Amino acid sequence: MLFNSWPFLVFFGVTFTVYYLIPCLGGGVGMQVGFLVLASFVFYGFDGPWLTLLLGGSILANVYLSARIVRGLRAGQSPARLLAAGVTLNLLILGFFKYAGFLAGFLLPGERFAEVRAALRAIPLPIGISFFTFHMISLLVDLVRLSGSGGVASLEREYLEGRTVSGGARVALYVSLFPQLIAGPILKAHEFFGQVGVKRFRDIEWAAAGRLLILGYFLKMVVADNLREATGLLTTPLMPKLGALDLWALLYGFSFQIFADFAGYSLIALGLGKLLGYQLPTNFNFPYLAASLTEFWRRWHISLSTWLRQYLYIPLGGSRRGEVRTYVNLFLVMFLGGLWHGAAWSYAIWGTAHGLFLAGERLWATKVLKRPEGAGRVPVSLFWRLVRAGLVFQVVSVLWILFLIPDFARTVVFFEHLVTQPLTGSPQALFVVTVYGLPVVLGHLLALGREARLWPPQWAARARRWDWLAYACLLFLIVTNSGPQGAFIYFQF
Repeated sequence: MLFNSWPFLVFFGVTFTVYYLIPCLGGGVGMQVGFLVLASFVFYGFDGPWLTLLLGGSILANVYLSARIVRGLRAGQSPARLLAAGVTLNLLILGFFKYAGFLAGFLLPGERFAEVRAALRAIPLPIGISFFTFHMISLLVDLVRLSGSGGVASLEREYLEGRTVSGGARVALYVSLFPQLIAGPILKAHEFFGQVGVKRFRDIEWAAAGRLLILGYFLKMVVADNLREATGLLTTPLMPKLGALDLWALLYGFSFQIFADFAGYSLIALGLGKLLGYQLPTNFNFPYLAASLTEFWRRWHISLSTWLRQYLYIPLGGSRRGEVRTYVNLFLVMFLGGLWHGAAWSYAIWGTAHGLFLAGERLWATKVLKRPEGAGRVPVSLFWRLVRAGLVFQVVSVLWILFLIPDFARTVVFFEHLVTQPLTGSPQALFVVTVYGLPVVLGHLLALGREARLWPPQWAARARRWDWLAYACLLFLIVTNSGPQGAFIYFQF
């Protein structure tokens, strides 16, 4: 069920109404949480009811493991085996559905295994499985990790011993909450469970939710969906016939599109979360302002990058085990992050490239520039920040093509034509990329002005008094100039 569809508007209207009627009719937080979990399962199973069996089975398994871990902690037993079993189980489920067909291609060669390979490749990919698997792992790891910080009593109460909500209900809501179920933001258990409680209509932050929803729908329906009509040319047989100017324009157009699409989804998720009384984490912070790849990953898909840092990079040793190990860890985390996006060599190459760039940046900053803080420092000079941001945007844009054209052979053809075709372009493609890419550029420039303090604080205060007019214009464009409806790009991951 797409956020930008009529069935979802009907679904959310009914859910919202019943959800806030429950406390008015004397229902408690347990009933409200239970209803929201049920609604989330309806949302998830709308296009494939069998998906609810996988989600429900995964939740039940992790509820059981969570309870066992807590009981073990109380009894003074080591949770290491249960934690290892839980993480392994979640990764096996993810690996079976997402990577079985990919691995069968080279682990089961020859005609003898042809039918097996075909069967494994035909396994459907459950939507959102990568995201809710990361939620499960976060839950199990946090139970063990936070118990060693002196807060085990509070931890047990908050996670599994709520006086009004059972531990199973808390886990089910944490994993299945429908605004973030399909494509994040990725929640961390220790940041979410404390929010569970009675939600009342009078406490809704209407203004904040409205701004998030309008901006999110604008980015998705007006910017991303219109750009998709143009950038889709790169996936058709017409691509080799396009001039180099067209190819460069569509390359940058896809950078604008993937940002608007995913940032739009995240903003909609945050807005829906606010309407339901839950605060979801910010997922984007104007990533194309980044002056380094290190900074880019602090601004892009923040919930994923922080998850990878906390649950993969730091457990691998982070930067605490020597320089060589630090570079290996950086590379390994980004390589695995690439594979997390999909079972294809293009994603592995994308992750490898980002890993090499991150390691190279750190090496340059610490060895050549002698900066102990590494490569993440933002340049003081606005000019050099813009120059470096332009270079980072160029690198990121080139690598994004691996997402648009996962077939690596066709990606090679694209880059060959990018440098060999005549520097010609069609007015239509250039117009579409310019017009619908402009909101992304302007948004980043306004953010740059705010970060660099290019205008007095009183200007910002005056602008805030008139921001309702800007949001009214965005709403008008959503109604009058939305592109053809399309799924969110990150649904495929």
